[in-house]
This record gives sequence, structure tokens and C-alpha cells, in this order.
Amino acid sequence: MNYFNYFSEIEETFVRRRGKHLFLSPLDWALMETWQERGIPLHIVIRGIESVFDVFDRQPPGTRTIKSLFYCREEIESQFTEWSRSMAGKGSEDAPPADETFPVDAVKAHIESSVEQLKSVQAANIKEEVDRSVTRLEELLTNLSSNGEIVDSTLADIEKLLLHSILTNWDREHLKAIEKEMRSQLREYKADMDEAAYKQTYDLLLSKRLREEAGVPRLGLYYL
Repeated sequence: MNYFNYFSEIEETFVRRRGKHLFLSPLDWALMETWQERGIPLHIVIRGIESVFDVFDRQPPGTRTIKSLFYCREEIESQFTEWSRSMAGKGSEDAPPADETFPVDAVKAHIESSVEQLKSVQAANIKEEVDRSVTRLEELLTNLSSNGEIVDSTLADIEKLLLHSILTNWDREHLKAIEKEMRSQLREYKADMDEAAYKQTYDLLLSKRLREEAGVPRLGLYYL
């Protein structure tokens, strides 16, 4: 299951059950990214969404409207906890099949595309780190390993370098304005989130917005 399919399947399910087309909010995308990074299986997320809407559909019309994936978060967390407990102690023969390895040609094309995108970045305040990242990616291409885990770890390190550079060198006043905007988007949901979940969601929203502004691509293999 690659990154695109994970997101697109969740989006399709939510929009289908919602009954009308709508654009998912930045918070919705941050939540999906949180679930993906935590390793919550797609079938758990889908089942959680379906369960929430099954209950909703039995309520009298006009009771309320589900406008965001956030309303499915509690059910998804509950089902993931239950699933994790059921998997604990099972042998490897009972474990779900691992994701298919990433084909070397696809990895190579992904890195080459990322290099080209980074070379087109115009933000002068992060040019040094962008140039360093391009160099590291080109070195990675020259000595490309067939071990996806090793490659993905290297890509993650380069991503961290780029994000740290953006956070450090972005215009301070503009950064403060973005941070205020992110807190505003999360305000109505904060009371229902524990501190760790709130921080992770906030960080994902912020980093996503900053990468988009800078024109910096996601590098990890799940973004193939």
C-alpha cells in the first residue's frame, strides 16, 4: 500500500459516505498523515469511518452533520487499539503480509524527480540546505541500494534537514502568522485531543504548509 493509495482510499470512503463531494481540510490531511505514520492499517481506518456513518445514518435527519474526518478519529483510535491487542503475541505466521518492496526503478525515478523539484526551489534563505540535499540525493542515486528501508531512512534524514532549514530561516513574522493560523484551525478540536495527538497534528499541519510554500517535495518512499 503506497502513500497515494492510503490517502485516496480514505478520501473516497469519507466522501462516498458523506453523500456529497467536498474538499478535505488541511486538518483532515494531517490526521490521515498521522494515521499513516503511526502505522494504522488502511482497513482499520476505513472500518472506523464506515462505523461512524452507520451510526449517523440511523439518527433522525438534521441531528448533526459530519463535516470532517475528525469526527471519525475516536472510533478509528478505538478500533486500532482493539486490533493491536488482538495482534499482540501472535506469531509471525499470523501477522498480516508486509507491504511489497519498492522497485528499484521506481525509487530511482522518484529520487530523480525530487532532485529536479529541489533544483527549481526559489527560496534564497534555504538555498544552502537545498543544494546540500540535492548533492546527497545525487550521491544516493549513484550508490542506490536495493534495501528500501536503508534508502527510506536516508531520505527521511534529508527531509529533516530541509524542514529544519525552513523552520529556522523562514521570515519570523510570516512564520508566526502561519503558526497562529494552524492553532486557529485546531482550536475547536483541541479539547478532544490529548497533548501528544494535538502536537503531532499541529506539527504536521505546520510542516505541510511550509513545505508547500517553499516548493520542497516529500522524499520518503511512501510518496512514490
